[in-house]
Amino acid sequence: MKEFLLAFIGSFTGAILFNIERYNLFWAGLCGGFAWIIYKAIFEYSSRGIYATFLAAIFVGLYSEIMARRLKTPAYVFSIPGMYPLVPGIMAFDTITLLVFGKLEKGINKGIETAATAGAIAFGILLASNIYQILDKLICENFKSETKSKNLAVWRGNIRGFMNLY
Repeated sequence: MKEFLLAFIGSFTGAILFNIERYNLFWAGLCGGFAWIIYKAIFEYSSRGIYATFLAAIFVGLYSEIMARRLKTPAYVFSIPGMYPLVPGIMAFDTITLLVFGKLEKGINKGIETAATAGAIAFGILLASNIYQILDKLICENFKSETKSKNLAVWRGNIRGFMNLY
């Protein structure tokens, strides 16, 4: 609960810095809080940080797209603050520290891990957003064709009923 609250506050205050509308701040904070909980749960289960970051980033992408449609706002309003808890800031600091103190092999390994984690965030959000948009388009097209045929049948029925009156 403590970690969720801290991730929520971090995402919430990050959203304030980006001048996100007041009524979206809570939802942006929730995105970051849930992303951190998902990351921690998967990391505890698998002990693989890049994998856990990737799956948490997929959640951030899906959450952002869903909330963007529901609240009629761009998806980045939720995805940017939502990924704050996942950003590998301490890993980048450790990379630089190791390189400065001459531990080149450990520093390079940590740098590769940091880059992979950042790539997992980017690819996870990208993948989730694209899959959501493709599914949304397919569902909307299917729904529109069904609705169009039903509306056409109702319209024809109304015309026939109107013609029978005269």
